[in-house]
Amino acid sequence: MSIKLRLTILSFLQFFVWGAWLITIANYWFGTKQWDGGQFGDVFATLGYSSLLMPALTGILADKWINAEKLYGALHILGGICLACIPMAESTASFFWIIFAAMMCYMPTISLSNSIAYTILKNNNEDVVKVFPPIRVWGTIGFIAAMWVTNLTGNKSSANMFYIAAFAAVVLGVYSFTLPKCPPPKLISANSSWTQKLGLDAFKLFGTTKMALFFIFSMFLGAALQLTNMYGDVYLSEFEKVPEYADSFVVKYSTIIMSISQISETLFILAIPFFLKRFGIKQVMLISMIAWVLRFGLFSYGDPEGGLWMIILSCIVYGMAFDFFNISGSLFVETTTDSKMRSSAQGLFMMMTNGVGAVLGSKISAWLISTYYTSEGGDRNWQGIWLAFAIYVLIVAVLFALFFRHKHNPKEVAEIKH
Repeated sequence: MSIKLRLTILSFLQFFVWGAWLITIANYWFGTKQWDGGQFGDVFATLGYSSLLMPALTGILADKWINAEKLYGALHILGGICLACIPMAESTASFFWIIFAAMMCYMPTISLSNSIAYTILKNNNEDVVKVFPPIRVWGTIGFIAAMWVTNLTGNKSSANMFYIAAFAAVVLGVYSFTLPKCPPPKLISANSSWTQKLGLDAFKLFGTTKMALFFIFSMFLGAALQLTNMYGDVYLSEFEKVPEYADSFVVKYSTIIMSISQISETLFILAIPFFLKRFGIKQVMLISMIAWVLRFGLFSYGDPEGGLWMIILSCIVYGMAFDFFNISGSLFVETTTDSKMRSSAQGLFMMMTNGVGAVLGSKISAWLISTYYTSEGGDRNWQGIWLAFAIYVLIVAVLFALFFRHKHNPKEVAEIKH
């Protein structure tokens, strides 16, 4: 089996584990368990807490003491065990702590999977810039495949979604031990300060106005990134409460409808080089924010019949909203920070979006929906919810356009590196 194929399998399974439950967990929480919406934000906040705590720790372990592929495998096996234990939770508190443990294992594997792929490709004299992106695309395909499996097997509201994810995680964990060895590079000098060893020296980037504004806006937009993952599938599923939509395709196959977002994501990746070269990083990030406004706004007015086109279009613009922010933001960090702290700066970017931003977005959105958009009978005003999210991102976009200053240099984006 070729190295490229082996890494493709790794990428596919990495995101299959996530896709099996991430989009559909709200159906399990609200529909099957019928738990309170105000506490649902805590579940998605675990992704943020884990992103704050674990990547730096596992990075140090992989850099200094443990083979990356072995650490990766152990985390997936432990995470799989935790996922299999989730259905045992009989209260929101126990559910939170079990899924938190699962995310503590899973979230650092996202960056570790990239590190493993880079190391193996370089050791085999492959062109990483050319070879890695097609491999990474299979991760998104794995996410889509998991969503389809969960929906088509009738498990979008059942505990079986966690068993599907757990099985894939354990298989991936075992499989990773068969990969070529990725020993610690030991790039960190023994004389390095503790701040350098922990990647904390990147925080001095907050001392410059442009970088400080960039990270602050990354946090604000990061708060919006998981909202449709949190509520999108349950929003479509709850159309069954409307008699005329109860038997619609959208209700029966809501997860498949949502997977259009991930399909779009794979396609918009191909458009990024053109947009970056033509418009520059600031404009591309601004386009991303406008796309998020459309994502939420179209959801607000869509329905399974006459407004189905709005739901479909919302899923299509998701690819632009997600990719244009994440990739252009990562490229901005790549081209504007010192090479000595570039990895730490990338980690800081991820911490502000997937860490601080995700926690704030999860907690505040859950409080907002529970307090202002949920009736005493438990019915949610989805139109109001999506409009509130759209207005929020529109305000962020206007402030970003006014205050963030960056001059476009086409030479910076001549080549996108993943």
